[in-house]
Amino acid sequence: MFGLGAPELLIILVVVLVLFGGAKLPQLARSLGQAKNEFEAGSKEGVASADGEPVPAKTKEELERERMKAELRAEILEEEARKREV
Repeated sequence: MFGLGAPELLIILVVVLVLFGGAKLPQLARSLGQAKNEFEAGSKEGVASADGEPVPAKTKEELERERMKAELRAEILEEEARKREV
């Protein structure tokens, strides 16, 4: 993973915690997750268009399910952060 070991990742995590604060981390994680999902969807469309086969668009139910999963993950992260603070 880019030559980063556990100590380096820990340092990066501490820097992010200092820069954004504990309250902003769940929002940051949520936005990173959404960006990752959009990137994956875009890369799938790119691969499909290179093959000449269109990728079917996600249904509203699939999009809603993904949004709910992201919200639940964010709530779990917030709860874990609160538990660590106590």
